[in-house]
Amino acid sequence: MPLDPKVQRFLQRLAATNPPSALALSVEERRAGLAQLLSFSGAPEEVAAIDELEFPGPGGELRIRSYTPLGARTGDRLPGIVYFHGGGLIAGTLDTHDPICRSLSNASRCRLLSVDYRLAPEHRFPAALEDGCAALQWIGAHTAELYVAREQLGVAGDSAGATLAAAVCQMSVAAGTVPLGFQFLLCPIMDLVAESESRRSLAHGYLVDRDTLEHDLRHYLSDETQRADPRVSPLRAADVARLPPTAIHTAEFDPLRDEGHSYAERLEQAGVRTLYRCHPGMIHLFYGLRGLITYAGAAFAEMGADIRSLLAPPQPPEGMR
Repeated sequence: MPLDPKVQRFLQRLAATNPPSALALSVEERRAGLAQLLSFSGAPEEVAAIDELEFPGPGGELRIRSYTPLGARTGDRLPGIVYFHGGGLIAGTLDTHDPICRSLSNASRCRLLSVDYRLAPEHRFPAALEDGCAALQWIGAHTAELYVAREQLGVAGDSAGATLAAAVCQMSVAAGTVPLGFQFLLCPIMDLVAESESRRSLAHGYLVDRDTLEHDLRHYLSDETQRADPRVSPLRAADVARLPPTAIHTAEFDPLRDEGHSYAERLEQAGVRTLYRCHPGMIHLFYGLRGLITYAGAAFAEMGADIRSLLAPPQPPEGMR
């Protein structure tokens, strides 16, 4: 279907400002630009409680922000989401993604734990991944104190945060460290080597473009050969058969659409219970522009429903009920 009219108007206004190529931006300018975009998230949803936590990480103290969904109490034992924010692994903070975390916590009815992992270029690959794995292990060891249902703990993220979530999930399963009940990947970056059809046809003019992706990679990686590392490009993992139930959401006009879909297909072929949804007429980061793109509200409802579906026991085939 065509671009959503509100998305089209937003892109037209953005193009009218004649923004410079992302390759010309400094890291600080890239960070400020993302923060400015996410200021259009709209009024943050009310949640039942927010708690700030710290624990010793590989590079120093790591912060986690815990969200209790509306209607629940702080002491209720709830399913848990370990969440990694987007921003190309060089931008984004707990604050920029606060409205997204509130909405997802409420929609999924899960206790969401947003991780303030280290960013590049101050901390290049694999620092963010080390922090992600450390956060998952710490949360997994403290589910009782965090009021999280141990058997219903999952990982999630958006954009490059979804890449991080996918890699953390793969590594956790391979190492057998923290059993995971599910993973939820929102507009993930899954392959930094192959050139998909959506990367070619949507390379420019749809918010996140080829230059943005290249800018972030130059600051995140220290060696071009790292692009093919499954910890950077999770679609290239050798084995995905033991991964937990997964939901992947993409956007129709996102250059990253096809690699998210390819990962869903690969998981299905490996026998992993998988839900895939492509949001029609949407662009990358639409979920963070709720103040401009009202469809994001309905999208969060679908995200929450899919996460709750993953947490429910699988239904037997029709003829066996």
